[in-house]
Order: sequence, then structure tokens, then C-alpha cells
Amino acid sequence: MSDAKDLKGKTGLRRLINAFSYSKDGFAAAYGSEEAFRQEFWLLIIGAIVAIVLPVTLLQTVCLIAVLLFLLIVEILNSAIEATVDRIGAEIHPLSKRAKDMGSCAVLMACALAALVWIAVLADCFLN
Repeated sequence: MSDAKDLKGKTGLRRLINAFSYSKDGFAAAYGSEEAFRQEFWLLIIGAIVAIVLPVTLLQTVCLIAVLLFLLIVEILNSAIEATVDRIGAEIHPLSKRAKDMGSCAVLMACALAALVWIAVLADCFLN
């Protein structure tokens, strides 16, 4: 069995290959085990298609896609927090609750930001 120390100290191309592999594994783990991640992933895909076909500027298109990607990033970080807390122990602890609640709050804020940006761009597009 390898130790976490065995993963450190890689440089150059080997480090990049390892990083890509770990990222692919992280995506697969999130997609396979987190319903919210799957929903937000498909929201990103559909939202990106909609953003590309909307009659808006390139900057607005990038903003529409970026906020959905940001939401997905926050969701995966929240899932990582939850997995870490669960790994530590199953007992109910106020600090575990705080960590999970704060991660959930971050996802809610990212959702609010995405909604605000989409509403603003769509309003600018169709009301002007």
C-alpha cells in the first residue's frame, strides 16, 4: 500500500499527468456519487448551449457560462468538505455541522449569483 508521501515530489510532465488523472478521478467520483453535482453539470451543459445561441455579446456569453461553471466548482468543493467531515467520524459534532452548513451556504450563494447574472443578461437582451 502506498503512502500519501509517495504522491509528493513529482515534477514536470509527470506532475501534470498525475494532476490530470486525479482531476479526472475527482470528476468521476463527484458525478457518480453526488446528485447535486450531476444536476449542476447538466445545467452547465444546457446553459452553455443556450448562452452561445442567445443574441448577446461575447462578454455576456462568457459571464453566463462562467457563473454556471463557478456553481459547479463550489458544489465540488462542498462535496469535498462533506466527504472529509464524514471521513473524520459519524458522530454529530457542532464543528462538523458548521463545516457542512457553511459549504451548503456557499452553494446557495453561488446559485443566487448565477440566477442574478442570468436574469440581468436576459433582461438586458430582451428588454432593451
